[in-house]
Amino acid sequence: MDMHIWLAYVVTAIVFSLAPGSGTVNSISNGLNYGTKKSLAAIAGLQLGLAFHIILVGAGIGALVAQSALAFTIIKWVGVVYLIWLGIQKWRDQSSLEARADNAELSNLVLMRNAVLINLTNPKSIVFLVALFPQFIDPTKDQFTQLLVLGVTTVIIDSIVMLGYTSVAAKMGRFIRSESVMGKVNRVFGSMFMGCGALLATSKL
Repeated sequence: MDMHIWLAYVVTAIVFSLAPGSGTVNSISNGLNYGTKKSLAAIAGLQLGLAFHIILVGAGIGALVAQSALAFTIIKWVGVVYLIWLGIQKWRDQSSLEARADNAELSNLVLMRNAVLINLTNPKSIVFLVALFPQFIDPTKDQFTQLLVLGVTTVIIDSIVMLGYTSVAAKMGRFIRSESVMGKVNRVFGSMFMGCGALLATSKL
């Protein structure tokens, strides 16, 4: 892959990762609630979900999903239900940061699982990747190598961006200690999760 093409893709991938979405909301929420270190498991989970989509697109299955109204609809509504469920859980969470730290409310495995499901149940990322990858792949050269480069680049950039969101949120979280304030913050993020679910519900092929 030519360097100028790769650099153009890097810019595109950065914009893709910076765009607000359910993964962004999840990263900021985890940063506020658990800090940067504990949130690393969730960031890894987001990347596992993203990597799965990249593999599907690379294998050609993603193109079939992107062109199948039924497959898109099923994945979409699973995602809608899951995001709304996460939003409701956030709304109900009223514990302070100190209490959460003492109780270790969610394990790293649970944080990772939640994040994996957030990305897996977002069919729009598959559609986006199906439309994006061909623009940067030279059909006269080895496609596997090019897909590998694009996929690894996407995951690395998204990891860095999500880590940035999480780290900034974690610093903000140091100033939020009371249950009343944390309850209001959780309701905001609960609403954002449900908002992401509502936006996903309106998405079409």
